[in-house]
Amino acid sequence: PVELRSGPFIPRGTQYPWTDRNTFGSSFSYTQIVNTRLQLALLADVIFQQGFLGLPFHRVYFTDNTVHMENLPTTRWKIPISLRFSYFASDHLILRGYYRYYQDDWDLSAHTLSIEPVIKPTAFFSISPFYRLYVQQATKYFAPYQVHTAANRFYTSNFDLSSFTSHFFGSGMRLATPGGVLGWSKLSALELRYGHYTRTNNLMSDVISLNLTIR
Repeated sequence: PVELRSGPFIPRGTQYPWTDRNTFGSSFSYTQIVNTRLQLALLADVIFQQGFLGLPFHRVYFTDNTVHMENLPTTRWKIPISLRFSYFASDHLILRGYYRYYQDDWDLSAHTLSIEPVIKPTAFFSISPFYRLYVQQATKYFAPYQVHTAANRFYTSNFDLSSFTSHFFGSGMRLATPGGVLGWSKLSALELRYGHYTRTNNLMSDVISLNLTIR
């Protein structure tokens, strides 16, 4: 075991049997062109992690008001399975959809569902509104402030491992013209996206991204 450096939220003498983290993963995919308009893809991963899987700066308050460092198992199996589809409705509309189911041996499970229509008024300009729904069931090791007791072998109060529902929605636009974008011949494509993220445990954010393709 390795003794961690003590600090205001890590009691002196706290020990953890690992100081590193190893991740091993395998990915499988199967794609099928159903017809001239519909394409499907089935994706599956098997991921194994071993080592220090907690975060030493995450505090956990017990019922007796003592403060502890997050303590989680040193191994974790993750198995996500997803289905992706693209449907070419017409020359001006493409529908893209995605569903993902996630399960691990910490009893955390989640469902992800997203839809993104791509609207193409012209061959060189497209608009793509999107929406993603995420529903998560908490790991068995999670409990909020002052709920854990000394009887718990593993414990965390990290709300990323709690039960919550999130929504992410917004839109993007992409411009790609043969002679260049905005009068610059070397700029072959410009994509701008904005998304608003909300979560039922009061987390909110706004994301703006700009992608440039230079040839």
